[in-house]
Amino acid sequence: MNTDAFDAQAFPRRIYEMLVLGSLAGGPKHGYQIALDVEERSGGWFVLQYGTLYPILHRLEAAGMIEGEWSGGDGERRRKVYDLTAEGRVELSQGSDWVQRVLRRLSHVLEAPDERSGTRG
Repeated sequence: MNTDAFDAQAFPRRIYEMLVLGSLAGGPKHGYQIALDVEERSGGWFVLQYGTLYPILHRLEAAGMIEGEWSGGDGERRRKVYDLTAEGRVELSQGSDWVQRVLRRLSHVLEAPDERSGTRG
């Protein structure tokens, strides 16, 4: 059995985590800014809803991939601003490589058999 086999059930969660980490690679942001950044940079393909985004942020923070700090005060709206940690940068790099591998293998499976062999039937 291949222990490196693809886990299809974990795929969406990992993709969303990569989107959040990728957004934070551009600098610290609060949750709403992350959601807007992901949506804008993906041309509207990826939309992070509140119920999806905040559990991801909490999970990444607990794993040490990001750190959050409260901003605001003195009449300003308090917001938690998130930033990428060194561990998060490593995860983003490794995760980007993983996404590329997954997409290559998926493309290979989706190609017609004659396209894979380089011959036409």
